[in-house]
Amino acid sequence: MVSRMANAVLLVCVLSGLCLPVQANTTAKAATAVTGPGASAAVHPPQLLAQTDLALPPVPVPLTDQPMVRIALLLPTQSEALRTAAEMVRAGFQAGFERDPHGVDVQLVETGDAPQDVLTGFNAASIEHDIVVGPLSRTGVTAVAQSASLQRPTIALNTPDANASGDVPLALPAQMLPIGLSVEDEARQVAGWAASQHPRARALIVFTGTAWQRRAARAFEQQWQQLGRESEPVELQSSDGFVNARALLQMKPQLEQQPEVPVLIFAALDARQARQVRALMGPELPLYGTSQLNSSPPPQLQAATPGMPDMDGVRLVEIPWLLQPDHPAVMAYPVLPPLPNALRSADLERLYALGIDAYRVAHEIAMQRRSFELDGVTGKLAVSLDAAGARFSRSADRAVYRNGAVVPLPNGR
Repeated sequence: MVSRMANAVLLVCVLSGLCLPVQANTTAKAATAVTGPGASAAVHPPQLLAQTDLALPPVPVPLTDQPMVRIALLLPTQSEALRTAAEMVRAGFQAGFERDPHGVDVQLVETGDAPQDVLTGFNAASIEHDIVVGPLSRTGVTAVAQSASLQRPTIALNTPDANASGDVPLALPAQMLPIGLSVEDEARQVAGWAASQHPRARALIVFTGTAWQRRAARAFEQQWQQLGRESEPVELQSSDGFVNARALLQMKPQLEQQPEVPVLIFAALDARQARQVRALMGPELPLYGTSQLNSSPPPQLQAATPGMPDMDGVRLVEIPWLLQPDHPAVMAYPVLPPLPNALRSADLERLYALGIDAYRVAHEIAMQRRSFELDGVTGKLAVSLDAAGARFSRSADRAVYRNGAVVPLPNGR
């Protein structure tokens, strides 16, 4: 059985681009037997969705002479480290297809996680398809973005690595639209939110040496400075996922340097680490963070999940899929049953939701829409495609811990 820690490490790998040798347990099978990088298989019938009891009503297919738009879903299903993550995205994409299959034909293109393997699969997909959805990992997206082979509209499921200095995003080809769930985007959104709520405060930005935490801290700091605000980064030592207690105690003097200036904390941490910071600093100090402060499954599945009342008052952003079961888009798609032999995790749920919205974006582009908005399961999405290039933005929902659970704030966007 995959432990909770293994699942967390796995998803951090996907979002950060690191591919650690973690065994991914899943019993999900490809729709058709496929061998070798770049091979294609039909996405339907949706094997992963066959476990759910929710029967989607059949949608009548109108008679049309228009040719089908061919969409390739490029995923690292042959990677031991990323297979579970890839299957979650695939399941979400299948759910989107089953709800609205009009006018498109979807094929799965399976790869490993090595950059050259991803490029081989991408090149094959580009030859045979009109739109490519993928790659999934940061390294894969970076490899495709830096290659000269991008000739088709490409909906990347992650963001590429920054330049060598880590401060300037990699320049993207005009036809690449990155829609991945980015902690950097969330951090920038939180910075604007916190600044509006605390107009005089300086920010203590807390993070560890983990790659995604460094990126989130840097994004918050840059946005905070653009707003003309003062901040102070604090890197904490950590071991086995816990923040060093002595390092936490050393934060106290920093809070007392300017007693006349209010202070807030941006915690570029996971939920467990943020609880440590909260316990030391107390509930009076405002604490903000990204969606990584929420480790709970969807509300529909939280009955047996213990709450965290010590986090009450902590503010964060989160996607509707994990926050609002009554959201119209969320209600339109089935909740995926837990994978056999795997614990339910918020990160896996986010990838399933990403697959749903990835299909919706791909379908809109396939229908020749070049500027549109979607009220998606990962947030409010805005897409623009023109001669200047592809532009994408996502606005997640504002949330707060209340009675030990993460709940949406009124008018949370």
